[in-house]
Amino acid sequence: MSSLSEHLTLLCDATRVRMLRLLEAEELSVGELASVLQLPQSTVSRHVKQLLDAAWLIKRQEGTASVLSAADLPPSPGAGQLWKLVADAEEHQPVFLADLERMASILEQRRMDSRSWFGQVAARWGQVRRELFGDQFILSTLLALLPERLTVADLGCGRGDVTAALAPHVCSVVAVDQHERMLATSRARLAGVDNATVVDADLTRLPLADASVDAALFMLVLHTMDAPESALAEAGRIVRRDGRVVVLDMQQHQRESYRRKMGHAHLGFSRDRVEAMAARAGLVTGTYRRLPADEAAQGPPLFLAVLRPKP
Repeated sequence: MSSLSEHLTLLCDATRVRMLRLLEAEELSVGELASVLQLPQSTVSRHVKQLLDAAWLIKRQEGTASVLSAADLPPSPGAGQLWKLVADAEEHQPVFLADLERMASILEQRRMDSRSWFGQVAARWGQVRRELFGDQFILSTLLALLPERLTVADLGCGRGDVTAALAPHVCSVVAVDQHERMLATSRARLAGVDNATVVDADLTRLPLADASVDAALFMLVLHTMDAPESALAEAGRIVRRDGRVVVLDMQQHQRESYRRKMGHAHLGFSRDRVEAMAARAGLVTGTYRRLPADEAAQGPPLFLAVLRPKP
């Protein structure tokens, strides 16, 4: 529609003007619009189609519902001037003020419905959120809080899962392991990740310079090592003075079968053992926290320790 007279014809209808005024202020569905205008939905739909065809409205899908709003810009400069004249003339009309009151009531009902829904699902919100969105977004969101300048050493990187998760959020990651199959898997996984380097090395003799990383991470690694203190000391050597050595591992347990079946050198670690190992490695324990057990996990509970170089 390009003719100003055609726009004028469209805006001569009071219902269409009321609709445009409402949809300038708020997105509404056809049903909500019909409730506010107190008109049959079929009548509202007919007017909506005319306004959509003339590019006065925008429609978007929200699930199975269609939501309407006024177009950001009028269909033409002349149409914009025409609309300003019409809208200003109708602004204080009683019918439009009544429309605004009914719309406010509908919007309040929306908020009440939302609060009611969250109240109903509060106890199982974790399950509902997991069903809707999964859990991966939690880690991605939290990693975005990391300073982008960080250099991290992923010690005992295994398949490269942690390195792959960290790399988009930090300056660089050095992934270290010495098991051939793990290295092959991590190299394949990290191919094309420019700020990740995979290194074949013994964790007690790292080919990294002193004070060259901001953080060193042992994730489910120390229980496999004959001399975990040596690996901690080496991690303490490569982290900067204000850096951190982060350890995630199993709490002390009595599952002797883990030695035979999985080659574990240690049946987890108590807090006292972690603090003693850290002290022998020249580190101090800043944080030690027992992690809550995952309801789906079958292994022993875990702990998280943050160790720092001695001042």
